[in-house]
Amino acid sequence: MVQLLRVQNFAVSQDGFGAGRDQSYERPFGHADPATLMSWAGATASWPNRTDPGGSRGIDDYFTRDFARNIGAEIMGRNKFSPHRGPWADHDWQGWWGDEPPFHTPVFVLTHHLRPSFTLSDTTFHFIDADPVTALERAKAAADGKDVRLGGGAQTIRQFLDADLIDTLHVAVAPVEFGAGTRLWESSDELLDRFHRDVVPSPSGVTHHLFWRR
Repeated sequence: MVQLLRVQNFAVSQDGFGAGRDQSYERPFGHADPATLMSWAGATASWPNRTDPGGSRGIDDYFTRDFARNIGAEIMGRNKFSPHRGPWADHDWQGWWGDEPPFHTPVFVLTHHLRPSFTLSDTTFHFIDADPVTALERAKAAADGKDVRLGGGAQTIRQFLDADLIDTLHVAVAPVEFGAGTRLWESSDELLDRFHRDVVPSPSGVTHHLFWRR
């Protein structure tokens, strides 16, 4: 069985930024408001944190449901896991997501500063200092035959694009500009030398960009 490396539901601004500048504990996305990126998913019937009935159906709901399909492990950069920089001052920080992270798989956090693995609910976080090829090998071994999701942030996705390891990407482009931050691309046209692309607008205002290898 072929295991794919997939980018799922990664959101960027119209000017290509996946997060703003000056990330902190209080502002995980820096100066940018994450609601402007992810409101399309939060409004769907399938949003996992929904506490009230209802929510939208249609294409946004489809992608929200598809987030976990056949995913056996995730890779993320350290700045998706934590606002801290440099050596870990302590191990009290266990991510932004509380006692029940949304991953439900092993997660491999790329960092030059290692720390022990730990488990919250059904998610185990492993901290590895590895190049993209090695990180993907480890994640595939842990995924039990399923695909691996590359969760971001934008710099991490660029590293794996530069290593030519990504098989499919779904990027939701939100109708907002950040002006600065962590950039995924200047234009999605940059990927057309290696990927086919479909562009699908949604009534929510986001535009879904779908890429698969040529």
